[in-house]
Amino acid sequence: MAAPRNSSRTFYRRGPEHRFGEIINFADIRKRYDFRSIEIGRWVTRDENEQAAAHFYDALGDLMTILNGPEALISLRGTLAFQYGIGGRPGVAAHYTPSTRCFSLAKNAVPGSIAHEWFHALDHYLADKCFGDAPKGMFASKAWLHDATPVPHPLNDCLFACFKAIMLDQSGEGPSELCRASMAMDRQLNGLYYSLPEEMCARAFEAFVQDQPIRNHFLVKGSRSSKEARLGLFPQGEQRQRVHQAFRDYFDLLGTGLKRICHHV
Repeated sequence: MAAPRNSSRTFYRRGPEHRFGEIINFADIRKRYDFRSIEIGRWVTRDENEQAAAHFYDALGDLMTILNGPEALISLRGTLAFQYGIGGRPGVAAHYTPSTRCFSLAKNAVPGSIAHEWFHALDHYLADKCFGDAPKGMFASKAWLHDATPVPHPLNDCLFACFKAIMLDQSGEGPSELCRASMAMDRQLNGLYYSLPEEMCARAFEAFVQDQPIRNHFLVKGSRSSKEARLGLFPQGEQRQRVHQAFRDYFDLLGTGLKRICHHV
């Protein structure tokens, strides 16, 4: 889950036009991306609904463009549900719930949480497609780290290359700089969060998305100059470049495959 990083309601965006002057609501978002369901909290006003829907629509459009995929990728082929302004947690801007396959955004969510939580949803969605014996509810990243039995497929090989670039050093034998920094932070906090494979991979994905020419701080921010970034909790330097290339290779292949499937449906 992602914690709020800025209390400001304004944010920076540089990207293509998606709404073309139209007023967008969450029903439009569900229709375009084929989300399994979208629920809006009873205390969300009409103005809040419109503002959040516009920001979310732009963020999802930017993410789809960055990943070079179709709408079906964003909703994970219609399996992902979305909630806005329902069941918020104190201090949490957004979270993904594996048991319900639901992405939730707090009513007063600040920019920067969407890429992180969306990757959690993807990571969870892929587990039983990448591994023949991954326990129900496990993330693909955790299954990979725990040596689950892989399902042979070129796409899976590309995803495993992402996990390797994120969690292992260049030799492939020891922990990466990101992994070491994450374990050090967990030791300092006497807990287990930053070094969870699914959390390291979600933060690495944030860095990948933020490094693209399209910039959207409602989608992602903080992987470069935040306190977490300064502590090494996002990929840095040469490792960041390796992670970037691994994700690019994976999403280009995934997007091409999904576009071909969608075109023939």
